[in-house]
Amino acid sequence: MAIGDELYQELVERIKTYHPAKDYDMVEKAYRLAADAHKEQKRKSGEPYIIHPLKVAYILAELELDMESIVAGILHDTIEDTPYTYEDISNIFSEEIAILVDGVTKLGKLSYSTKEEIQAENYRKMFLAMAKDIRVILIKLADRLHNMRTLNYMTPEKQREKAQETLDIYAPLAHRLGISKIRTEMEDLCFKYLNPDAYFDLAAKIEKKRIERESFVADIVKEVRTKMEEAGIQGKIEGRSKHFFSIYKKMVNQNKTLDQIYDLFAVRAIVDTVKDCYAVLGIVHTMYKPMPGRFKDYIAMPKPNMYQSLHNTLIGPSGQPFEIQIRTWEMHRTSEYGIAAHWKYKEGKSGDKSSSKEEAKLAWLRQILEWQKDMSDNKEYLDTIKLDLNIFTDQVYAFTPQGEVIQLPKGSTPIDFAYMIHSAVGNKMVGARVNNRMVTIDYKIQNGDIVEIMTSQNSKGPSRDWLTLVKSSQARTKIKQWFKKEEKEENIIRGREMILADMRKKGYQASDLLRPEWQELVIAKYDFKNWDAVLAAIGYGGLKEGQVVNRLRDEYLKEQRKKQTAEDILQDFEKKVDQKPLKKKSKSGIVVEGIGDVAVRFSKCCSPVPGDEIVGFVTRGRGVTIHRTDCINVLNLSDEERGRLINAEWDVQYTHGEVAASYLAEIRVIANDRVGLLLEISRHLADEDISVKGFNIRTTKDMTAIFNITMEIRTKDQLERVTKRLRGIKDIVDIERVTG
Repeated sequence: MAIGDELYQELVERIKTYHPAKDYDMVEKAYRLAADAHKEQKRKSGEPYIIHPLKVAYILAELELDMESIVAGILHDTIEDTPYTYEDISNIFSEEIAILVDGVTKLGKLSYSTKEEIQAENYRKMFLAMAKDIRVILIKLADRLHNMRTLNYMTPEKQREKAQETLDIYAPLAHRLGISKIRTEMEDLCFKYLNPDAYFDLAAKIEKKRIERESFVADIVKEVRTKMEEAGIQGKIEGRSKHFFSIYKKMVNQNKTLDQIYDLFAVRAIVDTVKDCYAVLGIVHTMYKPMPGRFKDYIAMPKPNMYQSLHNTLIGPSGQPFEIQIRTWEMHRTSEYGIAAHWKYKEGKSGDKSSSKEEAKLAWLRQILEWQKDMSDNKEYLDTIKLDLNIFTDQVYAFTPQGEVIQLPKGSTPIDFAYMIHSAVGNKMVGARVNNRMVTIDYKIQNGDIVEIMTSQNSKGPSRDWLTLVKSSQARTKIKQWFKKEEKEENIIRGREMILADMRKKGYQASDLLRPEWQELVIAKYDFKNWDAVLAAIGYGGLKEGQVVNRLRDEYLKEQRKKQTAEDILQDFEKKVDQKPLKKKSKSGIVVEGIGDVAVRFSKCCSPVPGDEIVGFVTRGRGVTIHRTDCINVLNLSDEERGRLINAEWDVQYTHGEVAASYLAEIRVIANDRVGLLLEISRHLADEDISVKGFNIRTTKDMTAIFNITMEIRTKDQLERVTKRLRGIKDIVDIERVTG
């Protein structure tokens, strides 16, 4: 039996545990199609690619998702990585499954200028698909979880990149959806790759305490179980292990040692009813002393991700604190599986609508979609997503004077509170009372505060200063929307002035760039209704004028390039060269197509030095730019631009057997950071009599130091000699020549 067949059988057996009467033909068809489509592909581990989609589907089966989700999990890479199209999947299976697969598919086939833009557009697509069908993100989370489990086959740089993205976006998403089963494993895997020293050190310390912990928890469990049986309460009581990242985060944030983390010793009671939850709480309070200020009632006030439980920290018989969680079976299921535990498609009722209660749990997703429409700057968009997802992990609960509970990010102000009630309340707010006393609008709301917002019909609306005070993305978006609506005409005028000023700054006239067909491209790219809407967005700060001008300029340059062929440029260049007297030696040390002295510039992207293989690139009105033949910018030239390449060779002058001139070269040194490393590198460069012209250093979160060093070099041999010497320094991981 092939390894794929074996995994497929395991998947079917897992599905049977919660869908015993289901027909599995559709699942088998998906497996056969995926196995055939991916048959030539291998993973980084060398294993057949089909293992990955089957493992993803198994994770979805562990969440007990519907058949359509399982099938989409098996097929999730087919549109992206195989010849199969959306239409193929729709025809073979169904439109519903095709939508799910397409929702998970990245935008890799589209053309974007930067990695940041690609990432932002992928998130935009993912959240949009997620709003239409929440199963999209469940499949994506399963996909990312399995990729994290197999991350050891990637390069260290890729491991850190994927782990950071997972910690910033996907683990918080799982937390938002209440799926602790996925979130905790993701966080521990990220911790392992982002800070391996701390991870393995903590693992070793916890292992040392394991026997002591198990013995302590076993005694508590036995005592509480006895008391529950005496009270006639049916249920399960067990020890609970805290995951590594959660422990580490508490140690760092609260500046505590491992011994000071109270919930390292944890007990969980699972009972049948809410009444039993409070009864068990009463029992444990008679057995052990509760620690003041540690009780949290998430049953009466659930977390935004549907989590419910009673939490308290108690003092054990030996004086050792421990945490207890008390919940019902339904609450436990919700804690583990989150939104997946209540998903409307679970029983195959794809036409049913979710209850209003479940829809309310996804209000944050609608907020994300609202403000992402108004946010075109990719960096701001990515930063806001990360902030919005992560501030959720720390919430405060405040009350209206009528007793309604309002959940807010920690650090929120009365402005956040007002906009959480309604945008009209926020727009007319003139002040606030907290616990019956007046407070300033920058007051930080605390748990249990009773907040009263004062409004006035004479209010002129929010202030722009509020944008720096609010904590929630909802309040920030509502404030921006107010300015956008109230100052539309003013914003259009301001936006037009800003865009014209940027054009002049870049050397263009309005008549050069403001063509209707090019304006339509900008309108479509940023999803606006018309050109006035684009100008208004620039005016109120929702869109950068530079982005728009650059897009228009790109179209203008494309048109100019069409008018002037590569042959025209070369002929024009050769005419200019013919007008110059030939010289025997070139001042630049470069001979172009047998011509002596010619206007030559050395490219900064690859910094060629004597000994490198080089090529010239004819530029408009600026002579020839010299690149290394392996420069990434040369390798990525279009067919049309390649017509402007021209042969070039070194013609350097020598003094006493050495190259007389010097040339700039740049290297990147990657090392494990430590004290004295910079001094040691500098000393080696000085010993080689190297003149350093630029030194840029940055340190990553995992304590990797990256040095970009620009230096004067006479020949490639000299550069290789310097590089070899630096490689001998302790803790240097790699050295590479900067190109492109």
